Amino acid sequence: MQNFINVILPIPLEKLFTYKVTPEQANFLQSGMRVAVPFGKSKIYTALVHSLHNTAPEVYEAKEIHQILDERPIVNEIQLRHWQWIADYYMCTVGEVFRSALPSAFLLESETLILKNEKAEVDEGNLKDDEFLIFEALQHQSILKVHEVAAIVDRKNVLPILNRLIEKNVILLKEEIYEQYKPKLVRYVKLGLDYQSEENLEILLESLTRAPKQSQVILSLFQLKATTKKPIKISELELASGGSRAVVKTLIDKNILEEYHIRRDRVVYDGSAENAVLKSLNEYQEIALTDIQAAFKENKTTLLQGVTSSGKTEVYVKLIEDCIKTGRQALYLLPEIALTTQLIGRLQEYFGEKVSVYHSKYSVQERVEVWNNIVAQKPKAQIVIGARSSLFLPFSNLGLIIVDEEHEGSFKQFDPAPRYHARDAAIVLAKLHESNILLGSATPSIETFNNARTGKYGYANITRRYGNVLMPEMEIVDIKEQSRKRRMKGHFSERLLEEITETLEAGEQVILFQNRRGYAPIVECTTCGHSPQCPNCDVSLTYHQYKKQLRCHYCSHHMALQESCQACGSSTLDTKGFGTEQVEQELHELFPETKVGRMDLDTTRGKHGYERIITAFEQQELDILVGTQMLTKGLDFRNVNLVGIMNADSLLNFPDYRAHERSFQLLTQVAGRAGRTKKRGKVIIQSYNPYHQILKQVSTNDYDEMFKEQLYEREQYKYPPANRIIRITFKHKEYNKLNEAAEWFSKGLRNAFGANVLGPEFPPVSRIRNQYLKHVLIKIGPKQSVGQVKLNIKRIEKSFKAIAFYRSVRVIYNVDHI
Repeated sequence: MQNFINVILPIPLEKLFTYKVTPEQANFLQSGMRVAVPFGKSKIYTALVHSLHNTAPEVYEAKEIHQILDERPIVNEIQLRHWQWIADYYMCTVGEVFRSALPSAFLLESETLILKNEKAEVDEGNLKDDEFLIFEALQHQSILKVHEVAAIVDRKNVLPILNRLIEKNVILLKEEIYEQYKPKLVRYVKLGLDYQSEENLEILLESLTRAPKQSQVILSLFQLKATTKKPIKISELELASGGSRAVVKTLIDKNILEEYHIRRDRVVYDGSAENAVLKSLNEYQEIALTDIQAAFKENKTTLLQGVTSSGKTEVYVKLIEDCIKTGRQALYLLPEIALTTQLIGRLQEYFGEKVSVYHSKYSVQERVEVWNNIVAQKPKAQIVIGARSSLFLPFSNLGLIIVDEEHEGSFKQFDPAPRYHARDAAIVLAKLHESNILLGSATPSIETFNNARTGKYGYANITRRYGNVLMPEMEIVDIKEQSRKRRMKGHFSERLLEEITETLEAGEQVILFQNRRGYAPIVECTTCGHSPQCPNCDVSLTYHQYKKQLRCHYCSHHMALQESCQACGSSTLDTKGFGTEQVEQELHELFPETKVGRMDLDTTRGKHGYERIITAFEQQELDILVGTQMLTKGLDFRNVNLVGIMNADSLLNFPDYRAHERSFQLLTQVAGRAGRTKKRGKVIIQSYNPYHQILKQVSTNDYDEMFKEQLYEREQYKYPPANRIIRITFKHKEYNKLNEAAEWFSKGLRNAFGANVLGPEFPPVSRIRNQYLKHVLIKIGPKQSVGQVKLNIKRIEKSFKAIAFYRSVRVIYNVDHI
């Protein structure tokens, strides 16, 4: 009887693939282990064992696997069930979820290696110029990779050349698998075995009298051994002795010193051994905690609505403590990496090295280590803080999930698939683990609050700020009126400048919010009106002054700022609109003595980008911090007394059914950064439309009024939470083919769902990276079966793909599009 395995491949395939294994391999393999398998003509992929069976595939002959890559499963049964749910719900394949879930180091890459054919006799006169270049390179280098060949011949597509060389027997191709993860090994040193006895040691020191540097290294080694019981690193020895690396190497070569390596985790906690005592909760937090625990007993997903600075984190910490006392794991999800930097410190104070961190700014190696620690259920991975990707970690004993700032759009993955929402996926994960889940926010999303209001979710709230500090005082400034009276200085109203001056004089800090990075979104010629456009996308280029360049924020295309207009040659160029860079520059001019920092995508690149800016602001090295929406999310600055919103209109006037909800959330959140300790803070909102309903609701902090208004509108126009929506995007480089394809698909959808299909329509930015886009929106009523709707859509897609002309058009599904 033959043995087979079904595997998940990290590519978008609808079905699992079957491979043949030997009886010995079948006895060893388990679901969740990785195997290297051949796929297609010459590719080798890392696949994940899904199941073992004895049924041969009917349509194709099963190939044998290449090799087994794990000794024990790295993915568990619950994860596989969770992945399957994500694939089914978000209309993608399990392979795409697999690729997204695992750190890339676990997905071994296959690289085509090009070798010289040693057995063949090559007639150089027969080779074309480009072929000869490769042949010549192989005389000096035994192996070349495809990208190296491309560089040698200066062409992107080198496959035709390689095929010609294979036909002429000049080269051979070899597929090689290489493991990307390498454990971190730290070099340590100790005295050689021959010199452990006292007599030999004396002889050694006498023999080194003529080599004072080597002698100093040996003496320093003894001093370090006397002061510390730990192994001695080579780097420490070099520092203590003042000797160079060469001196230490000479001693190792002479066998006087012995070098050895110890594997060390990259993610380490450097704090004190003593953990801080948990803060005691105030009466409002205690009531909220009791309500949450009561809802948990009923196995309900629970919402904690607490005004900004009400001390929600302290409630979370108490729940985490209760969870780990029972020996279970806790997951703390955050929407932004910026938030983790502040929170890591706070949680490590309480829980020490039980805290692990997992997000995309960590290196692949660090993520692999966190993954392995969770698989092994090590104490150092009992609490995991992370962004949305930490949902995919291999928890086997999850007791609590906290989704902080649950309303945030950053929890939704947009590209590539799976386009999942971390909050919703976390709720399903909690059900699979039978664990508790808490959603926290000062301004919950309409859907979540509606679920709490109708009793589907448990609900707790905190209405007072911690320490009974008053909510900040809000003031809306009419900049239309100020501009008319010529009272604006740059983009600052008189009122905002007055408040900034007062705050700085009192020794307090200021946050200024402008939700656009760069210097100005448009550079325009005042003579002919031309503004530089991105050649790959339908957007104008944003001016970044610090690099003197125009940049596209969609595809990163950039060019140097032109001295004169490209259309008419005039040198009268002017900027329209403003971003964080321009606000920063104006502040330098208005307050030359003040230290100003900027926090946006341009200044927070790199692993410690966020940490550097946040720490500088916390330690009051900066007086004013200008930033985009990164600033709005849950950051806790003790000395901020004034928050200025430079232009609220850019948020309100956005073509999206969630624009008003998002504006309310963003403005409330950014306002919540002010006056978080003793003194009541102040918020100044600049707007051309100061009487807008949302601004009025923000200034009175009236969430309930906003919720009622938005819910009524959405029920009228059939948007969530009244209806579900699926957005289908069509993508192709040819404008006419895209139009035709989108129209054909939409007709099929209209036949199936009638008037609930909107589109196809071009989005505001209808071309990105030379690909045209068109959207169709499907609204699913409360009485319709979502599963049935998805099956119908897939059926229409099958007919669509059967038409050869449309096959090249990409169809992208975004379920619960936000």
